[in-house]
Amino acid sequence: MSTALAAAPAAFAARVPGVTAWPSWIAEQTPSRRSLGLPVPEEGWHGDSSVGAQVRRDPASLRDERDRRRPPNTPGQPPTSDLQRFAARLAVFRDLRRHFIFEYYPWYQASPWRHWDEGARTPPIDIAAFAVPALGPYDSRDAKAIEQHAKWINEAGVGAINLSWWGPGSVEDRAVPLIMDVMRAHDIHVTFHLEPYADDRASRLADDVLYLMREYGEKRRWDAFLLLEDAKGVARPVFKSFRTIITRTVTDCRGRVFPVPDFTDDAGWHRQLDKLRGTLSADLQPIVLADSLDSLRTVASGFDGMAIYDPVYPPSRWLTDAATFSSVNKLFSFNINPGFDRYPERPPFGECFSPSRFDPPIEATGWDATAREEALNASRGRILDSLRTTLTAQLDPALVDARRGFFATYINSFNEWHEGTAFEPTAPLADLSPAERAIGYHNPENGRWRLQLLQDVLAELTRATSAQPATVDEGELVRA
Repeated sequence: MSTALAAAPAAFAARVPGVTAWPSWIAEQTPSRRSLGLPVPEEGWHGDSSVGAQVRRDPASLRDERDRRRPPNTPGQPPTSDLQRFAARLAVFRDLRRHFIFEYYPWYQASPWRHWDEGARTPPIDIAAFAVPALGPYDSRDAKAIEQHAKWINEAGVGAINLSWWGPGSVEDRAVPLIMDVMRAHDIHVTFHLEPYADDRASRLADDVLYLMREYGEKRRWDAFLLLEDAKGVARPVFKSFRTIITRTVTDCRGRVFPVPDFTDDAGWHRQLDKLRGTLSADLQPIVLADSLDSLRTVASGFDGMAIYDPVYPPSRWLTDAATFSSVNKLFSFNINPGFDRYPERPPFGECFSPSRFDPPIEATGWDATAREEALNASRGRILDSLRTTLTAQLDPALVDARRGFFATYINSFNEWHEGTAFEPTAPLADLSPAERAIGYHNPENGRWRLQLLQDVLAELTRATSAQPATVDEGELVRA
């Protein structure tokens, strides 16, 4: 990886402000792509998102002091008044569960091990996860595991998944047909999260989306492909792109500046989106959302709006961002998430190493009973806060989502075990073996608590919505 980065074209480096040539020591001392937050596609490592890149530049930039002052008793479920207000706006959508979309990762393997062995872990006891899954370190190609996932997703009241996708013919791509077959049986639809599978993947955006729509939509007669309806009942595909609006350079902890090999300028994205839209008929025009907090570059790149992924970006900032994107007529979507709890790195550490922290921040150190309780309360509070905030933003009649009848709430995630965002049940703490306990996994006493909380809130929201008249005020809706 270091050698590949050192071999980046000199012409590219010359175009980057502040990088006129590679220093003489570059071949020997270039940090790895991973350490710079750059994607490593062959490892399924997607690198920094737009938000992650911002945190890398300024670690204090996203700190939310309100999280640090969180009271011991975290917020309960949204009060009846909030639910009624949300329900009145959501009643126009014919199948509400389809608008809640789990981020889903089909990248795990058990023979040979893949992803569970990240970070020099040695499965099956020692795995790259914040906690031991209830199913153990499963294989994403195992129909029984997918079947259980579909049951859990359906029970939670969620009607769609967003598959992490790494290009045609990839491990994740080959897993799609079986996943779609199983999900279809449980009335769960599937869409795709476009990952940075190659440095030039932006130049393939149009072809990638057309491939997905052809192979998993048209050829299957759209049997399980997510076509998201707006408030008027008009259905369109919707895609997310990860690591979209990023900077030309990255700076390491020593102040050294390196070009970002997968950087794509705004005009490059726009050309691809123009090509895509020019190829498809009017009734199949997709909504393509960028991983971006930069509203002006999102406009310049031609995306329909933004949908960030990161669980470290605090909900306290979302309403301001929603208003900013709305002011330039771009859609927005913020995700329901439990915070961040990445499995710990192990030595040897690089010179720029900085340990991950639990988010929202907690005061306790270690992982005794007190820390577990504080972390659970903080995570529970984040789930409810993020749910309430994204609904408040998306359903605000003054903002563009509601004006255009768009509603899509991603849930991060069903099974991203590396970063600790999984709603998929963990094994209960009491069921861990002595060897697993010695590793220090963060399994809670009740391994289903996240999924159960989500199920309870969505069920209450659905009941409230069902009691509302499903009427659309045509005067409030505007054309895209």
